[in-house]
Amino acid sequence: MMKQRQLWIVLLLAWSLAPMVWQLISSFSTNDALIATPMAFQERWTLQNYRELWQSNPPFWLYLINSSIVASVSTLLTLLLALPGAYGIARLPKLWRQNSRLFITAAALFPYVLLFLALLELARTFQLGNNLIALALPYSALSMPLALLLLSAAFEGLPQDLEDAACLEGMGLLQRLRWILIPLISPATASTGILVFLFAWNEYPVALTWISDAKMLTLPVAMARIAGTSVYSIPYGAYAAATVLGSIPLLVLVLIFQRQIVSGLTNGAVKG
Repeated sequence: MMKQRQLWIVLLLAWSLAPMVWQLISSFSTNDALIATPMAFQERWTLQNYRELWQSNPPFWLYLINSSIVASVSTLLTLLLALPGAYGIARLPKLWRQNSRLFITAAALFPYVLLFLALLELARTFQLGNNLIALALPYSALSMPLALLLLSAAFEGLPQDLEDAACLEGMGLLQRLRWILIPLISPATASTGILVFLFAWNEYPVALTWISDAKMLTLPVAMARIAGTSVYSIPYGAYAAATVLGSIPLLVLVLIFQRQIVSGLTNGAVKG
């Protein structure tokens, strides 16, 4: 029985890691080798794909910085607004709380692509184009429903006695949030922050319309331009290298907060 479990774990890991391993191998391969014999491990290793990215104009690392700025600002803004909002939802009467979550769930499931034209008009009206900080505003708004759902479930899982004891000690609402409640839901906060960061890092349609300056492009838009640099051939190797470099910050972030992510998502799944 134990051997069967181990076998299934190995198969699951192979299934999950195979695309990433192949992408890594492709990033060190020449484009001709990938097109001719993509599954043959021959002498085709090269660093040219990474050199082209770093020597491009603008350099590829600039896109990584742009995406990091947008995703970080979006995550901080979302958490700053969602934490007090989620606390308010968790302390509503049961009927109001259920109705609130119903509307928030509907907002979270709403396909944001349908808001494309409205967001474009906002960018034109308020001149928000080519501004990385402004780009974080729609990202924060689009991530808010999911953040409210996860964090409100975490707040609701805290014993009311803790807050009552803090009130008896003379602590105000902001003090209770700052010193007691928010630290206790740090796993849920970390997992929510990671999800918001991932959305902002990978988002494409809004970034495509709000940013036109080549030096301010985010990573997904820049990668799309790499894939379309030639009419006659696709630079598979350069695109694979860009994918690898774009995945490294996310991988490091997830490895650092992996315990908080698993704990926060598990708690949010069983509360409510």
